[in-house]
Amino acid sequence: MRLKFLLRPGWIALILLVGVFSAVCFTVLAPWQFSRNAETQARNDAIRESMHASARPMRQVLPPGSEPTVATEWMKVTFSGHYLPTGETLAWQRTVLGEPAFEVLTPFRLDDGRTVLVDRGYVRPVQGTRAPDYPAPPTGHVTVRARIRTNEIDSEQRPTFRHDGHRWTYAVNSRTVGEGAGMRLSPGYFALVEGQPGVTSALPLPRLESGPYFSYALQWIAFGTMAPLALGYFVYTEVRPPGSSGSPGSSGSPNGSTPSRTTPERRSRRRVSVAEAIAEDERQEREGISRDG
Repeated sequence: MRLKFLLRPGWIALILLVGVFSAVCFTVLAPWQFSRNAETQARNDAIRESMHASARPMRQVLPPGSEPTVATEWMKVTFSGHYLPTGETLAWQRTVLGEPAFEVLTPFRLDDGRTVLVDRGYVRPVQGTRAPDYPAPPTGHVTVRARIRTNEIDSEQRPTFRHDGHRWTYAVNSRTVGEGAGMRLSPGYFALVEGQPGVTSALPLPRLESGPYFSYALQWIAFGTMAPLALGYFVYTEVRPPGSSGSPGSSGSPNGSTPSRTTPERRSRRRVSVAEAIAEDERQEREGISRDG
């Protein structure tokens, strides 16, 4: 049985490895990259719409009890209330337009009683890591326009800390800032757009980039396809007859036939024929000599 070698432990392990690898490529890795590509495209679409859409009242987009999601992120909303400067916090180690920056985060009490976190924009550090002097938020009742953002996630879950007379946070996260300020803040935060009361320098929108995720997904599909094909080739090399030269016509004969080869038997016959020819010449010479005599 020509395929009996596949029952050897080494071949069984190889077949299982190829099967698992291909399954992971098709069911995990490629779908994961397709999902990331879809998320990136949805984010780009939301940012494009945010550039041109008008702001809507907060209660229509995020009524009490709701929180920002991927579907509502980047939408522009308007809301009214007053700033709570006692809870102001600076976001540490930020980069805006390719340069170091701090973001100014100030709690804001809405007219409906909720307290949200407002990102008033960014300021540039001075003397290395020191915060510059920047305008305080306006007092009294104001109406502002901002973009909805979901909370950033700090993988280390670090709390706020005090430095140089300010409260700092590593991530723009309403829960972290609220715990540091002793306030209960609603999930998410709101980034002010240019020209709003209390804005420092409005944060620019991120660049629209598709990313490499779609091409990565196609690569995983290709890898998952090539692995079984390679295994099939290895199996073929094991079961093909000895001395097989592959496909017809690949070994030099124009019509695809196997070229003639000099075998030991043919070489032996050739040597016998030469000996017979020499013997025949000697016989003819002897006959000629005898006739002359």
